Amino acid sequence: MDAPAKGLLYLDDLAVGDVFVTGEYLLTEAELIEFARRYDPQVFHVDPDRARDSFFGGLAASGWHVASITMRLLVDGGMPIAGGLIGVETSLRWPRPTRPGDVLRVESTIAAIARSRSRPDRGIVTVKSRTLNQAGEAVQTVETKILVFARGAKLSSSGGSPS
Repeated sequence: MDAPAKGLLYLDDLAVGDVFVTGEYLLTEAELIEFARRYDPQVFHVDPDRARDSFFGGLAASGWHVASITMRLLVDGGMPIAGGLIGVETSLRWPRPTRPGDVLRVESTIAAIARSRSRPDRGIVTVKSRTLNQAGEAVQTVETKILVFARGAKLSSSGGSPS
């Protein structure tokens, strides 16, 4: 595949089976607790002592925090899609807890590509991503459909449905 301008990828540059790997992100206990206090203040996210007696057996990151870190890693270079990562639909799973000190990375695979018949300047791309900890264990899996524009498309909103 030819390298796209400025490293950005368009619909025409993608193929089923393409794999993208992000950089790494260290999740600290302080950040985990700060996020949870603000957005998901359950004891197993905010209180290390009480978390030991919880279902998780210790402090665990909010799944929404893990999803946010995943998005940041993807935006920071994990999937350089021209026009941005515009989500249309998603399905999330958290198969194991994310802990303070975990080093996260995301591996994403293009699972399907469907060019729009009514708007051939764009398509819907299905991406399967796994957020992995330092041991290579999946702490989050997500299947997302994103809107991706073809090369030469106008990358601004035209209203209505994306497909």
